[in-house]
Amino acid sequence: MAKPLHSPALAAFVAATTGRDMTRAAYAAVVLGISALVLSTVDAAVGAAQRWIVALLWGCLAYFVMEWAIRVQHAARMQRLGAYLMSGRGLLDSASAFAVPAALIAGIEPRAAWLLAVTWVLKVIPGVPGLRQLRRVLVVEARPLLSVLVLFLLVLFLGSVAEYALEHDEQPATFGNIPSALWWAVVTLTTTGYGDVVPITPLGRIVAAGVMISGLGVFGLWTGILATGFAAETRRDNFLKTWESVSRVPFFASLGPSTIADVTQMLRTIDLPPRTTVIRKGTPGDCMYFIAAGEVEVDLPGKKVRLGEGAFFGEMALLGNNLRSANISTTKLSKLLVLDLVDFRVLMARHPDLVQSIDAEARRRALENKT
Repeated sequence: MAKPLHSPALAAFVAATTGRDMTRAAYAAVVLGISALVLSTVDAAVGAAQRWIVALLWGCLAYFVMEWAIRVQHAARMQRLGAYLMSGRGLLDSASAFAVPAALIAGIEPRAAWLLAVTWVLKVIPGVPGLRQLRRVLVVEARPLLSVLVLFLLVLFLGSVAEYALEHDEQPATFGNIPSALWWAVVTLTTTGYGDVVPITPLGRIVAAGVMISGLGVFGLWTGILATGFAAETRRDNFLKTWESVSRVPFFASLGPSTIADVTQMLRTIDLPPRTTVIRKGTPGDCMYFIAAGEVEVDLPGKKVRLGEGAFFGEMALLGNNLRSANISTTKLSKLLVLDLVDFRVLMARHPDLVQSIDAEARRRALENKT
């Protein structure tokens, strides 16, 4: 019996396809498919390259069908087929794979059926980190946002009823009923102001002014809630990333969780490419660095010393000598944790034992460099 073929490239593709993030091939398929969809609505483009447009649409559809089949097979192997098919991602994958074929089988005109390919653009949502962050913000801030929504609806309804009462005799064509007045209230409260419906009575204009001011306040509240939520989520993500980097540094490994949390709030993370100068000799020192990942090279008189993951440098300028004593640059892609001078002094006051360790390592390194 023949053994099944096993291709490392195919295995890697299957692993990437069943992963959480979007692959480059999936992004390319979305871009090409949506571009072909747009061109299919342009008569001049259809007349000049109809076969290419149709071929591109069918090619992208084939990719999404294959992607769906791979994920179904993977979910079945993991005994999570039902959970996958009923999840948001599973429903989106199914719609991307079968919405257009189902429309074509139902007899819908091809150009109209291919419009359902617009669902492909929704596949980028799981791969956008900012959208996942927005979802968390909406969940966390659901109550304040809902409260502002209720306020919005109250102003909307009360304003439309007031304008109907004040304007329906003067403008029966535009304010003849409350639904018509609701259109005016929506346009006014959202500060769009089309100008197609305008109050003409003095009291009606006063009510309109109040609705416009209320609209600014309502959307200002929404903006403030979302901005505060995003700022909190960003701080949370940065804290978690810095915590992970700090916990990997051997120098901090022996610290307790409370001390690591304290240090994490003081440190900031920077990612530097290879051959980037971090410190220049003779410049004033206002911070020290811990190497979370990567490597740096210290250019000392007569020799060069390399420091790897877990080491730190730049502490001499903070312990007494204000000027940098050597040039230091990265040798590879590096992630550095930066401790500023002010935070260093706060750390000295809170954790004397930690500073003693830094001082001891600095003296040992100074003696080593002299030999």
